[in-house]
Amino acid sequence: MANRLINKTLFIEKALIDGQWVTAQSQERFDVFNPSNGEKLATLPEMDIEDVTLATKAAASALSSWKTTPGKTRGQIIRKWANLMNENGADLATLMTLENGKPYAEAKGEITFAAGYLEFYSGEAERCYGEIVPSSNSSNRVFAIKQPIGVVACLAPWNFPAAMITRKAGAAIAAGCTTVVKPAGETPLTALAIAFLGEQAGLPKGILNIVTAMRKLETVGKALCEDKIVKKLSFTGSTPVGKLLMAQCASSLKKLSMELGGNSPFIIFEDSDLDQAVDILMSAKIRNSGQTCVCANRIYVQRSIHDIIAAKLVEKFKNLKIGDGFLEGVTVGPLTSKRGVQKAARHVQEAISSGAKLLHGGNVIPGHGNFFEPAVLTSMNPTMLSHREEIFAPVAALYPFDTEEDVIEMANNSEVGLGSYVCTKDGARQWRVAEQLEAGMVGINTGVLSGGEIPFGGLKQSGFGLEGGKWGVEEYLVTRAVIMAVPDV
Repeated sequence: MANRLINKTLFIEKALIDGQWVTAQSQERFDVFNPSNGEKLATLPEMDIEDVTLATKAAASALSSWKTTPGKTRGQIIRKWANLMNENGADLATLMTLENGKPYAEAKGEITFAAGYLEFYSGEAERCYGEIVPSSNSSNRVFAIKQPIGVVACLAPWNFPAAMITRKAGAAIAAGCTTVVKPAGETPLTALAIAFLGEQAGLPKGILNIVTAMRKLETVGKALCEDKIVKKLSFTGSTPVGKLLMAQCASSLKKLSMELGGNSPFIIFEDSDLDQAVDILMSAKIRNSGQTCVCANRIYVQRSIHDIIAAKLVEKFKNLKIGDGFLEGVTVGPLTSKRGVQKAARHVQEAISSGAKLLHGGNVIPGHGNFFEPAVLTSMNPTMLSHREEIFAPVAALYPFDTEEDVIEMANNSEVGLGSYVCTKDGARQWRVAEQLEAGMVGINTGVLSGGEIPFGGLKQSGFGLEGGKWGVEEYLVTRAVIMAVPDV
């Protein structure tokens, strides 16, 4: 596999602890596979509690020096890290397409996106400002100072193997914290290559530690939650797993950031530019083969234009090219796991049996890869499984609505609230609907909800805490009060 890379040192089959590339204490390993063809790509250390302990101790040892390193110096290192990611973008994208399956062009876009977080955080490293607070006592001076919280554990998902590393660890490191990162077992190679580039940029040993696991994922996660050295945990994943991790963190009272499940509504009003709306919908639905937490999940279309939108969407879906992410023109790669294929098929079949109409696709594609034919469903209703759960696949499910009031009620009828989308030309409606939707992010005539400068996070059971922008760095800071008695002059 290393032969596919220009910079072959980026292919790494070890974990990173205290600046050393290491195997597991147990010497156990697990395999990483290509979801396009089932071929084995690499074998990685299957780490356990003993390895987690080594990593957290290394991070704790490095903390005292790093937190007192000037923000400008930290920022310079992080900026160089971003530059190295961009310079090695082709190789990082190759690793990502191999282990995640997303089309190569999309993978290259994610590398630019991921490096963008580091670029933004590099500036924020110098701007962890405190405040002077007017005191009620004229003999006192009050200062609110901000300091790094300490050692941070980052649990990253497989759907964005690069961006979820830089969005979490980049912010923590900019704030002056040290980190232990657990990448997804399906996609560790991208994370390891990014960590290698961080070292090349000048990150001292122990600042960024990477522990890998697949079979012992739950053991490693529990160990990080219960380790008293770790002062904060950041997790992106499902709501049930987030609740489990919260319970495991209770004994050590860690600060938490939880970016959990989504069920994004996508609303198209009859006054929209219909072609533009369909293009925006495609970007919000098909990205990463439908495997993002802010993919359009419940697509609400005003009844007067419902059939027109459905027909335009079917034509777009017919032009999608499914296949290995390295093939020319491929727009939809494999799902990252067999479980994802089975779930997509279950959603489609349940909808059809409950009265939905299948206008296109919806078949499991036979072979060694995890391919599912993109599907368009209409005549959906709120009783169906796809209305309650994330589909996490290239399945577009359309629901008709009549009035603005109706669709707001339908859109908010969910236990989660992460992303949401609205297409309308009416300026007043844009504000009305955006303010009433119960979601952490609202895209108005756009399918993009995230970027280095944008606060990203959810409401309700989509979790709490923000990533991105100045808010992402603030998540890794604590505010302390200094009260100084000033004698009369």
